[in-house]
Amino acid sequence: MTAPSPTPPGQRDPGARAGAVPAGSARVRQWADKLWVAVRDMDEYSARDVIANALDAGLDAETVLLDMIAAVQQKVGVEWAADRMSVADEHAATAISDRVIAALPPVRPAEGRGRITVSCVDQEWHALPARLLAETLRLRGWQVDYLGAQVPTRHLITHVHRTNPLAVCLSGSLPTRLPAAHEAITACQATGVPVMAGGAAFGADGRLARRLGADAWAPDARAAADRLATPLPQPPPPHQLSDDLPHLIDQEYTLVSRTARRLVRDTYAGLLDAYPAMADYEEHQKERTAEDLSHIVDFLTAALYVDDSAVFTSFLQWTAEILVARGVPAQSLLPALNLLKKQLRDFPRATSLVEAGHTALAPTPLP
Repeated sequence: MTAPSPTPPGQRDPGARAGAVPAGSARVRQWADKLWVAVRDMDEYSARDVIANALDAGLDAETVLLDMIAAVQQKVGVEWAADRMSVADEHAATAISDRVIAALPPVRPAEGRGRITVSCVDQEWHALPARLLAETLRLRGWQVDYLGAQVPTRHLITHVHRTNPLAVCLSGSLPTRLPAAHEAITACQATGVPVMAGGAAFGADGRLARRLGADAWAPDARAAADRLATPLPQPPPPHQLSDDLPHLIDQEYTLVSRTARRLVRDTYAGLLDAYPAMADYEEHQKERTAEDLSHIVDFLTAALYVDDSAVFTSFLQWTAEILVARGVPAQSLLPALNLLKKQLRDFPRATSLVEAGHTALAPTPLP
């Protein structure tokens, strides 16, 4: 395997233009605002026109990708969380973003730049962050294999063996995918290929990427592309997952994850008595409650896997904000945590996580 050569000082990356408008400038924000209006109105044709006009006005393709399209997509997430956008509207907006990315002018790989694989973690269906990285790397001259969403680890490894990339860039947005991410990182490293991890799943500071043994981490597509300008460190020799996470030996993660469905079922049943307001719920509200409980248990097991309480408490605080935006009291989460603690009394790490979650929502100890 040969190391990639960095872009020589002063050499313009492919896709850049002479006299390009600087990223982050007021003009870029104005173009991003125009794109937001088109996306909000579900007007793909206007969105394409905005992109074409921005390029003609001097924005380079990377700025369009990361300071317009990515910025608009982030705003879509904020609007959904604030209950100003439905799930259907959010999906439609994401689809428009994906299609306008495809409309950008293609760039051929630069001679000798090398090959990179960009993939989402197994079961991770938030593919746009990985797509943004793949397109950014293409603009900078890399030959990129973009594998998309929900790539099973065994198929990722088959692809790595066949193509022998210089690195695998692994994207994950949800911490519930961290066990699958760990498996993929370890399996890629066993082939001798280093792994860069990125995405919200790995923490804003990358601590979870380091905990899972990734060879590098980047907070966003631009930082990832910059990091790949120099070779990643060679990965460690083949090893077991528990070598990175010795606490897995206690088997709490395995045992709790195997009983996840029962935990959700029994907690839901207990809430009918512990939270009297549920008696007046309509059917769709009851279904949503069951979904919320399932997510709570999923994030609890993810926190158990990486032994990081912030994975669980951050999710609970985010869920509380979403509930408030939808007119549901955040304190409605507390009875569910009480019921979970009773069921998990034989698991000290899980019990500690539930207590941390309760404290994050209300500064009172569990009974």
